[in-house]
Amino acid sequence: MNQNLFKVKGTYVNGMWFNEPKTYEVINPSNNSVLAKIPVSSNEELELAVQSATKAQKEWAKVSISKRADLILKLCSRIEDRVEEFALMDTYNAGNAITFARKDVLQAVANMKYFAGLVREVKGETFSMEPKHLNFSRQQPYGVVLKINSFNRPFRWCAEKLAAPILMGNAVIIKNSEQAPISSLKFCELLDGLFPNGLINVVTGGADVGSFLVKHPLVKRIAVISSVQTGIAIAKDAAPLLKNISLELGGKNPLIVFDDVDIDFAVDLTIKGMRFDTKGESCSSPSRILVHKKLHDKYLETLITEVKKIPVGLPWIDTNVVGPVVSKKQFDSVHRFIQSGIKEGAKLELGGDSPKTEDLKDGFFINPTIFSKVTPTMTIANQEIFGPVISVMSWGNYEEMMNIANSTDYGLTAGIVTNSLSNAMKTAEEIECGYVWINAAGRYAGAPYGGWKLSGIGVEECYDELKSYSRVKNINMKWL
Repeated sequence: MNQNLFKVKGTYVNGMWFNEPKTYEVINPSNNSVLAKIPVSSNEELELAVQSATKAQKEWAKVSISKRADLILKLCSRIEDRVEEFALMDTYNAGNAITFARKDVLQAVANMKYFAGLVREVKGETFSMEPKHLNFSRQQPYGVVLKINSFNRPFRWCAEKLAAPILMGNAVIIKNSEQAPISSLKFCELLDGLFPNGLINVVTGGADVGSFLVKHPLVKRIAVISSVQTGIAIAKDAAPLLKNISLELGGKNPLIVFDDVDIDFAVDLTIKGMRFDTKGESCSSPSRILVHKKLHDKYLETLITEVKKIPVGLPWIDTNVVGPVVSKKQFDSVHRFIQSGIKEGAKLELGGDSPKTEDLKDGFFINPTIFSKVTPTMTIANQEIFGPVISVMSWGNYEEMMNIANSTDYGLTAGIVTNSLSNAMKTAEEIECGYVWINAAGRYAGAPYGGWKLSGIGVEECYDELKSYSRVKNINMKWL
């Protein structure tokens, strides 16, 4: 391991590096060793970030859209030159499998390029009511945008999620996850010579840092990727000034398997959707499997057989798939859920423990876990675990199944596996969530991704996300 990979210059504000005296240790979840000491942004530094962003944004708003897009594309080229480095940072810091981390960096680049190409399509409307009259609307930036990101995909959320607000003429302050901040801070090294000082800032710290920025009157627009509890707290802080806020939060997503499908295909979609290469630390993972009773036993047997084959190990080794969860805190949380499942009467079919090998004993590894005989009222059937845990439930009556599928407070994604067009479309219409897969997994730039209920507000990775970083100004004009 190259230790220089994790040496950060500090936090990044107004084009300068800051190293405040207060620091904390960031660990490697694979062995609980210290990767880096990270400075915590002080209130003075945060105030400078807001003030410098405000100043930079006023000049940036005058820059042409084509110039903004060109600079984002140049930034993409710099990322592409260092894909392996950023992938390794997330592998060591967040525990994501290296094969996944490489794809994640490239996906960030692809989505940044998508927004750079799309920004020219953000247009206003015009109409005329009478001679010598014109009504037209314009999209104008908010000013300073605050981005608060989760730990599960640190580089991607940092790089990709700044593209839309920057392209729409805003400045950005990024508050990265304190659990996995390294790739976000190293990313700032790519900004030199491209953007005005103060336009892009990356700060660190806990909830108090986020609260300071959320409440700041000069921060006009806030976008969050987090847990539901964190999202609600941020929304409360933002409410007194009626700030525009979007939330991409958690999920307790069902995968509905009908009795007319190939079992191997259904199991393959289950495993792909669960994202074991991120240890199930994915808000869209289908952690609730609602499988028709005719297929249940064979499906469960096949799922156990296939999940057993998934290699658990050090995530920087290409052949391993399941690495450690991000921290001791997350490790303990997942194990509490597993114990609650056992206590409440679910049958532990696989996993529920940690590897015992010498090279993994000090890390936060959790073997892929499968429960059967899960009922809708159990904790593991209702709450987001954010770990490699699957709950399998059986159903026979369609209406009862739909009631179970829609019974949680979440509404992010759902999967449907069927060969019946009628079943697919009927279920897709009735499911209460923002994103539905039918016989598929994966996402595509341009398709709106966002949740219903407690899973969030707003959509991402599409035209509507880009437009959400601007405000409508209507101009009603007559001339003599």
